[in-house]
Amino acid sequence: MKKLILLFVAALTLSVSAQEKIKEGVITTKQTISSDNEQMNEAYAQMGDMIGTTYFKESKSRSELSNPMTGDITAISHTTPKKTETLTLMDTPAMGKVYMTQTVELTEELMNSVSVEKGERTKTILGYECKEHIVTITQNGVDMKMILFTTDKIEPALNQQTAVLGNKIKGYPMYMEMEMDQQGMKMNIITEVTDLKKQPVDDAKFNMTPPDGYKEMPGM
Repeated sequence: MKKLILLFVAALTLSVSAQEKIKEGVITTKQTISSDNEQMNEAYAQMGDMIGTTYFKESKSRSELSNPMTGDITAISHTTPKKTETLTLMDTPAMGKVYMTQTVELTEELMNSVSVEKGERTKTILGYECKEHIVTITQNGVDMKMILFTTDKIEPALNQQTAVLGNKIKGYPMYMEMEMDQQGMKMNIITEVTDLKKQPVDDAKFNMTPPDGYKEMPGM
């Protein structure tokens, strides 16, 4: 169950993006997860689509995801051009209330681990025409593949996932499909923006101090 929770954290932070043209507001996303493992596929089917909410304000963001099986997961990120700091809060049936912190340095080595190929397909999402990009990230000898459909009408601020793309992709990803291998089991995670609202967001939502009652996740 712990590995499943961490998988959702990885998927959740994919949607953590603020925007420059719309500098403050709320994004709603829908996530669908599938696997080539029949047992896991049945579990994902029972959960259904995962609806996430992301609050953003310039270079800060807060994404929230709740599901009876995985519990409540919140990821708060502060991003600069050189690094991203993330606080993840988890209130789950398996682990209770725990948190973990992570800092990702955007080194040249990390940037070189990413390759981007322009695709030929397009999608229209919320009225935005989005172009396809195929991204491969290689770390520790393992490839992770993402298919992104981005629009140049919305310029994204950097975040933990999109920051490693550097200037290789321009625009904001309205649709993302991630393929990954978990101990020989293939996973597919699709995240699509379903709503985008420009509205004020309270600075308190981006507080990086773990709340009372949360303990640090073992092994972090």
